[in-house]
Amino acid sequence: MSGPKPIPTQLKVLRGNPGHQVLNLREPKPAKPSKVPGPPSFLMDYAAEEWREVSTELHRLGLLTVVDGKVLAAYCQAYGRWRKAEEALAQMAKTDPLTGAMVVRTHNGNHVQNPIVITAQKAAKDMVRFASEFGFSPAARSRIALGADNQEPRRFAGLLAG
Repeated sequence: MSGPKPIPTQLKVLRGNPGHQVLNLREPKPAKPSKVPGPPSFLMDYAAEEWREVSTELHRLGLLTVVDGKVLAAYCQAYGRWRKAEEALAQMAKTDPLTGAMVVRTHNGNHVQNPIVITAQKAAKDMVRFASEFGFSPAARSRIALGADNQEPRRFAGLLAG
């Protein structure tokens, strides 16, 4: 299919349907878990931490369903891989002030881009791609209008109440 990627109806509703397009009321609606699911057992360290943080918010917004776990796990795994790669680069950079560990020497003396840089770049790209599925980007959040139950109270709301 050509054109922009379709946006899930739930995200359109949260955004207030700015294009006033007809909402797909026949869109499949997978079951929403009654409580926030724990991270899958294969997620380690940073990935499991990210799962706990992100799944809580997605559940609160009603955007986490029972079929979303694998995509969320892939996002969390990419996050974990990216973070570990970036930490490894930072550690290596301490001993390489000239290139900041961006370049390494091969066994035959040639200089090449550090493979960890490539790992970090690929993980970041994957992370952003998976994150867009859930509307994690700042641009996506700026288009979301929370419902009354998710809205924070306004500072002067009581002054206008009759």
